[in-house]
Amino acid sequence: MNAQQNNSDFWNSVRFGGGIGLSFGDGFFSGTLAPIAIYEINNQVAVGLGLNGTYNSQKNVYKSTILGASIISLFNPVDAIQLSAEFEELHVNRNYESYYNLPNDTYWSPALFIGAGYRSGNVTLGVRYDLLYDKGKSIYANAWAPFVRFYL
Repeated sequence: MNAQQNNSDFWNSVRFGGGIGLSFGDGFFSGTLAPIAIYEINNQVAVGLGLNGTYNSQKNVYKSTILGASIISLFNPVDAIQLSAEFEELHVNRNYESYYNLPNDTYWSPALFIGAGYRSGNVTLGVRYDLLYDKGKSIYANAWAPFVRFYL
């Protein structure tokens, strides 16, 4: 097998996906871009890397920027079940309006998720739990979170 065939075989096993999030309401806005790429080692195991960028603002209260990356592993014991483990490290920069008298925050927020989901084709619907959840520092409202994964 030559180098060109090896390169082609590699890219044939790479899948791209991710998430886009928008939320807005009375003076609030949140936008997230979170692309991910996974490499399918075989029909049961995949590993991947992801990026995360989020901007939040609450009018006259605060603005925050969250940037980070993640490493994910996926295991499919049978076609319909997907188990996952994901380590995510996010850098949070939160700036409050001066009249709130709150100090601005800049910190790193780690998360270690374990998850399980139902898989059908390229889509998985499931739930994950953050083993490192810290109510005071996490950007997530709860340690439990539903997810939808879609890879092309």
